[in-house]
Amino acid sequence: MSRPSRKVALITGAGSGIGRAAAIALSQDGFALVLAGRRKEMLDETAGLLKSDSLVVPTDVAKSDSVAALFAATKERFGRLDLLFNNAGIGAPPVPMEELTLAQWQAVLNANLTGAFLCTQSAIRMMKAQSPQGGRVINNGSISAHTPRPNSAPYTATKHAITGLTKSTALDGRPFSIACGQIDIGNAATAMTARAHEGLPQADGQVLPEPRMDLEEAARAVAYMASLPLTANVLFMTVMATTMPFVGRG
Repeated sequence: MSRPSRKVALITGAGSGIGRAAAIALSQDGFALVLAGRRKEMLDETAGLLKSDSLVVPTDVAKSDSVAALFAATKERFGRLDLLFNNAGIGAPPVPMEELTLAQWQAVLNANLTGAFLCTQSAIRMMKAQSPQGGRVINNGSISAHTPRPNSAPYTATKHAITGLTKSTALDGRPFSIACGQIDIGNAATAMTARAHEGLPQADGQVLPEPRMDLEEAARAVAYMASLPLTANVLFMTVMATTMPFVGRG
């Protein structure tokens, strides 16, 4: 059976930054969009920038009932799901590890890792059951999936764990035409990297300015991964500001 002409993508953290930019890029490629995030007003702003049909669903990905409602709304509106972009994420205060509270640690794990798991789990259920069967999951891993910044244990731990989730999803999805890949983005120009021009902590203790790249380059990379047929998959992609201090000794 041939695939429907209109594909449906669900993006978490779609109200700003990489999520919003990816939504715009996918909309330009003809995807209908489901926009998930905690702030409805920001999601509505994203929806207003799109060229294709969209559905706004305020969602807390760390809560299973909220995720269940998100996917139920997706199925009711569009009937299927072709792409999940697990993009939502938060960080903890950049303090020494011993000063972090358990609540701060758990909040990052719940949003970044449990949220991605819950959304992936729901997406797999939909993708297995729909006809034609299959779909794609893209996880936002971040450069922190490879190398930490100082005082970033919760965020770095979750992003390393996302790599394991990516590999497991790619493996377990094979029999059902479900592909999974991870994009690791370094210093895209978003609110999260706004301090880069002033200076960011380095491994040797210095605080130095870092270059950033245009946010649209990250969005184009996501759109490329999404454009592939399900017979091909980008398992891992790193897209970063060329001269950011990632490759080399710290």
